[in-house]
Amino acid sequence: MLPGAGMRANEFAAHEMISALQCQAAAVDIVVLELDIGLYLEENRVADVLHEQAILPALTQGYQRIWLLGISLGGMGALLYASVYSTYIEGLFLLAPFLGTRGTMAALANAGGFDFALRDVTMTTAEQSVLEWIASYLAKEKGANLKLYLGYARQDRFSSGQKLLAGCLPAEDVSVQNGDHDWPTWKTLWYDLLSRSPFLKTADDA
Repeated sequence: MLPGAGMRANEFAAHEMISALQCQAAAVDIVVLELDIGLYLEENRVADVLHEQAILPALTQGYQRIWLLGISLGGMGALLYASVYSTYIEGLFLLAPFLGTRGTMAALANAGGFDFALRDVTMTTAEQSVLEWIASYLAKEKGANLKLYLGYARQDRFSSGQKLLAGCLPAEDVSVQNGDHDWPTWKTLWYDLLSRSPFLKTADDA
């Protein structure tokens, strides 16, 4: 689990995100990792640190099914990881993910969505990595076997990009609720996505 900017790891427990997962999944271990916001400014650093501090230790201990959940900027962190190390994970939960600035999302929409030439839009390195990976994923190229669930609120200040992504995903993998960019809404989205029994499929079945 990856918190967003300004969030603390213990908030996942305080807002019952962890207990909800433990009730839904028969056997699951959870790690919440706070990443320094400065890592998002360095190419691949979020992916590399997450891999070194959480994923590799899990693999060493014998874990075979690994999922990432990211909220807001943490959602971008999960996508940045997938853009480099998608073969190590089975799925992603993105709750109100920050996919880029409003300007970048507007340019993306004006250009026709994720299948456009990214070179035509000015963006940060992190935005480019995330959007390029999403485009390749939707085209069933990179990470095609990875499962992706998206949840967002209609009133979320970043909803323009989230809505754009939602339109490219199967409806059963998307949860849309009324609400804002806040914990009560994320909790509702999380409960809704968990009600769809996302862990029933194995990596081989996906």
